[in-house]
Amino acid sequence: MDENTQFYRFRDGGFELITEAQQNDVQLEVADSWLVEDGRARNMDAHFERFGRWVTEISPECSLTLPNFFAAVRNLIPKHGRIFPRIEYHAEADAPHHLFLRLREAPEQLGDVVLWTLPEPDPRQNPTTKGPDLSLGMQMRRNAKMHGADEAVITDANGFVLEGALSSLVWWRGDRLYSSSADLPWLPSITRDEIFAIAHQMGFETGTERIKPADLVGLEIWALSSLQGIRVVSGWVDLGGPVGKGVHAESFAKRLRMLSSAIA
Repeated sequence: MDENTQFYRFRDGGFELITEAQQNDVQLEVADSWLVEDGRARNMDAHFERFGRWVTEISPECSLTLPNFFAAVRNLIPKHGRIFPRIEYHAEADAPHHLFLRLREAPEQLGDVVLWTLPEPDPRQNPTTKGPDLSLGMQMRRNAKMHGADEAVITDANGFVLEGALSSLVWWRGDRLYSSSADLPWLPSITRDEIFAIAHQMGFETGTERIKPADLVGLEIWALSSLQGIRVVSGWVDLGGPVGKGVHAESFAKRLRMLSSAIA
């Protein structure tokens, strides 16, 4: 475990610090994470709601514990610095202590991103829940770096774009913003919801579609995440053509930052 990370187990209404040796490789079934900067975050309650929904589907008895867990998380997160907390549900942990918090120093803010298409259909086991496939997502991203890119693009068996290994993807056709079709298996993205809400507020139309990478040549494309916000796609190594410039990104990024509020 990184020296800048603290790992806590939720027990009897509070947190106890867990050492690396005590983790015992318990199975990560559900996770959620977001950026906190000097005690402010975007829509932290939405992350709690999403995490709670996933956990309750697996373990309905945990639903009674979740409100106290979320309150304790809110109180423990430092109010200074850049923090990237992750809440976790471990199915194999000793019952009833399945809930954990990982406090981490946030990675640096990154700029534009280069994409690479994973050359096989979606290998994930549970693409619509964050947690079980996190390690696989990091492996896919490492593979992208070996091909001169920063992020891997996941497609389905028919070649339709789903999302990035650890990000969601959106693109522009003129002044209309799109993402992958809702009937495809991708992770529900809070940042994507925020971006679509901003688009509606600004008077832009939005939509979803089934699309293959080659259909995105020349379009403005963004990779989105709770940690990095908007990253403009500046290249796609195997796209077969150039991508468009990030003409809409600055105004959206400004409005996205305005969504931050005090966490306590």
